[in-house]
Amino acid sequence: MDTAVPNPAVVVSGVRKVFNRGATNQVDALIDIDFTVQRGEFVSLIGPSGCGKSTLLRLIADLIEPTDGTLVVNGKPAHQARLDQDYGIASQHSGLFDWRTVERNIELPLELKGWDKSRRRARSAEMLALVKLSEFATHMPWQLSGGMQQRVAIARALAAHAELLLMDEPFGALDEMTREHMQAELLRICSETGTTVVFVTHSIPEAVYLADRVVVMSPRPGRITAMVDVGLGRDRSELTREATEFFDRVTEVREALRGTHVGDPIMGVDDR
Repeated sequence: MDTAVPNPAVVVSGVRKVFNRGATNQVDALIDIDFTVQRGEFVSLIGPSGCGKSTLLRLIADLIEPTDGTLVVNGKPAHQARLDQDYGIASQHSGLFDWRTVERNIELPLELKGWDKSRRRARSAEMLALVKLSEFATHMPWQLSGGMQQRVAIARALAAHAELLLMDEPFGALDEMTREHMQAELLRICSETGTTVVFVTHSIPEAVYLADRVVVMSPRPGRITAMVDVGLGRDRSELTREATEFFDRVTEVREALRGTHVGDPIMGVDDR
């Protein structure tokens, strides 16, 4: 288990998740999950398909409940953190509403919190400037590219001053060049806002390029088998992808995924 840090953003302790418990189709999804995410830290979760990465993210978000163990988010139980809207969520699909303009999509969580119209509009403009889409405020989502839609989704997730961002393969459906651009944009946004991020991905290079730390998980039932400190600093660029240290960390994560079976293929993991 990680050493505790003062006022961490996320603390996962002894978490186990079983679906259909006691039934013939019982699935042991996660076992003995313990880790801590510090405030301002970027943590990537990676592992084979079906290892429970997304399940773990949903547990942190209190979208499902653990079978055993506890989850603390921003110093409070995960359930209370959800009620207090202490985090934002972004997934592979932007989830934007086609009948609302870009700015009104960003305003949606603020409407739910009861913000008045002028305050919502000002915050939406601020977030659009952050993701460099100010000129598209009155466009409809279907008029934007996939990468632009994802930037709007990130803006919406952060609109209510969320200090924690939970991301489930948000760039998985994008082409490689757009994906790399979005990775750089995400790092810029996190640098400017100090946002804590827990990021699920199947791509080893993406996990390493983005994260301060990569959490490696085993095949189902998912366990944490390694934590790789990336150590590339915060000022990352295209040159980072060509650095020896970057390739060293990619290799370290790849070998952690393979475990003792070095040389075996890693099923379900994108090694682009």
